[in-house]
Order: sequence, then C-alpha cells, then structure tokens
Amino acid sequence: MKSEDYEIMDEVEYDIAWCPGCGNYPIRKVAQQVLAELEIKPQNVVFVSGIGQAAKIPHYLKVNGFNGLHGRSLPPAIAIKSANPNLTVIAESGDGCMYGEGGNHFLHTILRNPDITMFVHNNMVYGLTKGQASPTSREGFVTSVQTADRGGVTNRPFNPLALAISMGASFVARAFIGDNEETKEIMKKAIRHKGFSLVDIFQPCVTYNHLNTYQWYKENTYYLSDDHDTSSPTDALAKALEDEKYPLGVFYLRENVSTFEEDSGIYEEDTRPLFQREVDKKKLMNLIDSLADGL
Repeated sequence: MKSEDYEIMDEVEYDIAWCPGCGNYPIRKVAQQVLAELEIKPQNVVFVSGIGQAAKIPHYLKVNGFNGLHGRSLPPAIAIKSANPNLTVIAESGDGCMYGEGGNHFLHTILRNPDITMFVHNNMVYGLTKGQASPTSREGFVTSVQTADRGGVTNRPFNPLALAISMGASFVARAFIGDNEETKEIMKKAIRHKGFSLVDIFQPCVTYNHLNTYQWYKENTYYLSDDHDTSSPTDALAKALEDEKYPLGVFYLRENVSTFEEDSGIYEEDTRPLFQREVDKKKLMNLIDSLADGL
C-alpha cells in the first residue's frame, strides 16, 4: 500500500478548510503513511468524528467515514466495531469535542475497552468556534472570552492521560505532530493494540493559539526513556502529571485484556460480522411487540 491510496482531494470538488500551517495537515499526512505501512486497505478503515476543525478529516481521506454530532464520535465508533470487528475503527476529533462535549463518552469508552483507536488533535483551544479556551488550555491563556483583565483562563487544564491511566485504559500515549516519524510510530502501535487506544496529539493552531506554537511544543516536550515501565500505572501516572515539560511516547500499556466486542457475547458462537447474518424476523417482531406492550 502507498500513502496515495488514501488520497481523495484530487477526486473531489471541495478544498481542505484548514488554515495554512495548521497542525491538522501533517496529522492527515502521517495518518495516510500509517495506514499504508500497516497495509490496511481503504475499504477496511473507518474514521469516525464529531464536530470541529479536526473532525473534518474523514472528508479528506479516501476511507470510510462517519461524521456525527459534537462530542459524539465514540458511541458510533463502538457500534461500528461491534457490528464488524474486521474493520479498523479510528475515532478522532479535537480536544474540545473529545474532552469537553464528549467527556462522558470518553470515560465510559475507557471502561468498555472496545478495540478502537482514538486520535485527539490537541491544540489547547477551540479552533472552529473561533478561539475560546478548551478543556486543555493552560491557566492564564488569554482569549476573546477569557480576557486578560480577568486573568485569562482560570481553570486547571484537563489531563486526559492521567484520567485514562487512572481508569485502566489499555493503551495511553502522547505525540507531537512536529515530530512526524515519532508520531507515526506511536500511531502504528496504537492501531495494532487490541483494545481501546488513546493517542493525544499536540497540534498547533496557528490562527487562534499564538502561545502553544510549534516552537513552544518543541521546547516544552521530551520523550520518555526506553526504560520507562509501560506496565506500571504508578510510573505512567507520575509521568502524565508532569507539566513543566510534557513527556511524549507510550505511557501505559495493558495487554491481553478482553474487549467490549468479546465481552458482548455476540461472537461466541458465530464469528461472522452482524451484516453477514440472516435476520430472524420472528424474534425481531416478538421483541418489537414486547416493547409495544410495555408502553
């Protein structure tokens, strides 16, 4: 497979609606490289997103796509994977969509451990809605809403990695899209992992966040050492709580954990995806009638 196999922009009549220099462009490019190197055919991939600038990416890749409601990408992603476990399902969106509006879904997806991957484009600001603070904005960050005369952002920033690790997520990582090769390898590990994978991707917003720039991320991040123990939740949590400089890499990994699809019992006796099975219309009508009787 080649990156070009996932390229759709030369076949459509619309343009990419991102600002020049936006970190979404290299994320899109690296995602194409990842899929090609993993040799996953476009027809076997589904990108699921909510609303936002990052959430436009299903329109810009030649793969199956589902673009839903703000903060609601994870429920359809789980449903798609449950209906057809043979698909590679990637839920992705921005920090506001995933951690703000989608925060409750984020929590319960960790608990369910579906075999899906979640890429979060984390630029520490709301881009689509013109620059107000997001859940991950740093204290003191000034916006048109969180103004300087009121001290800018007063909330402590949401820490998705610390939360995911403390809840036992089976794969937790962070990347910086300014480092394409390192990000590519982290993404590949996440997709290969059996279970729920979170990759929080630092991605500059060049229009509405002039604080957390490419240079800022370069100067304020470092990579976890090779001897970091990814099996230790204590070590992983300690690293996730660092905020003077942000660690990058795979923080936490739990292998051989049963997935939501396995625990559902749907595939215990029949391994075929649901769309390949015959519908038992009698059982279906009995179910509908029983529900109607309860009204």
